Amino acid sequence: MDFLVAENISKAFSGHKALTDISISIPKQSIFGLLGPNGAGKTTFIRIINQIIAADQGKLFLEGEKLKPSHIEMIGYLPEERGLYKKMKVGEQAIYLAMLKGLSEKEARVKLKEWFTKFEIVEWWNKKVEELSKGMQQKIQFIVTILHNPKLLIFDEPFSGFDPINTNLLKQEILNLREKGATIIFSTHNMESVEEICDRIALINKSKKILEGSVSEIKNNYRSNLFEVEYQPYDKTLNEILPSNFNLLEKKKSGLGMIAKVNIPNEGYTNQLLELLMNNARIIRFQEVIPTMNQIFIQNVNSTDQ
Repeated sequence: MDFLVAENISKAFSGHKALTDISISIPKQSIFGLLGPNGAGKTTFIRIINQIIAADQGKLFLEGEKLKPSHIEMIGYLPEERGLYKKMKVGEQAIYLAMLKGLSEKEARVKLKEWFTKFEIVEWWNKKVEELSKGMQQKIQFIVTILHNPKLLIFDEPFSGFDPINTNLLKQEILNLREKGATIIFSTHNMESVEEICDRIALINKSKKILEGSVSEIKNNYRSNLFEVEYQPYDKTLNEILPSNFNLLEKKKSGLGMIAKVNIPNEGYTNQLLELLMNNARIIRFQEVIPTMNQIFIQNVNSTDQ
């Protein structure tokens, strides 16, 4: 079942097209990557979901219902631009923001103490926000965003300002939230994170959706039958043993022997390539080269920019 469905969403500002006929379906209890270069239209789409601005045309549905003001209670939004009041104490501000989401002061205090303990930031409760590092402030805003258990969570560059350890901490919490039933929209330029946690993605460029699907399906569609092998040759070189329809793209020395990249006509020739290598070399490593999401991102953006 799709939790959020966008049908033909368009938005323009002073003649500039921010979104053009965007249709996206986000499955329930999934992590959906909303990707695109700066200025592609991602933030505009997120703001329309949050009802900060309205679409010029098109429809949005949340759990089968047309988007309406009351749906905002179901949404938790962590924007890329942070918005804590620097002169306020951390605990006081967190309680205030939690109460804006409908929690009582008592309930907010109890839940916040639990999360502050979990994130090991209890000692910052009575500190002013301006005394916190960027990453520490990010933790506070993350906690406030999820505290009211929203069904839909929207994270815009949530790992900004985090070191690798805290990035992994936040990734695990995002995965836990999905397991507990949340549907998550995840907007980032970090393609490594996309591969690690996203179930599906949509890529937007110049206001238009240019790619959508599951991460595994997309990567599979961009396979090019390219293999990398690390080996120690016997007598013959790869040029001597490879058929004319196999393309040797690269060959270089490694600490253990040689590394080569070979492009074959189609996947049906994989066993033939492996057999040729086994008969003529000691194989140290043999693997298919699958394109990364970063490579797919760049390829698609560049092709639409031309």
